[in-house]
Amino acid sequence: MIRYVNRAQLDDEKYNKCIRNSVQSRVYAYSWYLDCVCEQWSVLVLDDYTAVMPLPWKRKFGLAVISQPFFTQQLGVFSFSDLSEDDFSSFVKAIPKRFVKVSLQLNSLNDFCQKKCVAKTNYIISLNKPYVNLYKEYNKGRKHALNKGLKQNLVLEPIQFDELIQLAKTHYQYPELKEKDFENLAKLVATLAKKSKVSILGVYEQEQLIGGSVFVIHDHRITYLFSAMHPKGKQQQVPTLLIDNLIKNHSETAFIFDFEGSMIPTIASFFKSFGAQKETYFLFKKSLL
Repeated sequence: MIRYVNRAQLDDEKYNKCIRNSVQSRVYAYSWYLDCVCEQWSVLVLDDYTAVMPLPWKRKFGLAVISQPFFTQQLGVFSFSDLSEDDFSSFVKAIPKRFVKVSLQLNSLNDFCQKKCVAKTNYIISLNKPYVNLYKEYNKGRKHALNKGLKQNLVLEPIQFDELIQLAKTHYQYPELKEKDFENLAKLVATLAKKSKVSILGVYEQEQLIGGSVFVIHDHRITYLFSAMHPKGKQQQVPTLLIDNLIKNHSETAFIFDFEGSMIPTIASFFKSFGAQKETYFLFKKSLL
């Protein structure tokens, strides 16, 4: 039986065990992760936490709506064993009617509503090969960019998250992000740091920070969560240097490098240039209005 459980009544230990051991496991779904990025969230729970579906929600114009929080790419149903289409449908039907709108990005293994959902693209690389083999998969342009970056007088080292946010706010505009979203990201990174599940790397040119990125390292998956660049950073191939560094340092492991997108052609082309493979996930929408 599927039941609706409010966050306050959730058994965190059983819930997180389900996420950790699920076929579809993603870091975004852990309770401590959702606590950082959601206004409110509840869960649909099957039996004794053999499968779960987190439901991030908020109020909009006084109405309760389910919507994807920033900094979470894939949610949906998580289960100990492979889901059937009927299993998935049961969860969707169990979403309470009080949520008048649903807009939720499902994980790549929740692919049962392809005709009704919007397909979205992610890119991933399996790092189980020696670096020399992974490097061979880079396209010609990416190899050239990497060699160009390596010839610059640059220093790559860990940085404080505050430095990266300052760089981001100085050189970027994020029309979709509000100040609260940056606060949530800072809270998330602090939580990840306490759990030793994050790497925040920056690149300096003559003591000036010209770019940096946040990588979540959890459950055999490295997620490219956030980055910011000074205009010089783009010219000096800093994004390529940062990603290549993670790929090199985690080669010959069970890790997957997850680029988190993208539907934007130029960004997608950049990700593909590292030899990344396409992973499709789906946006599920439903409205009672």
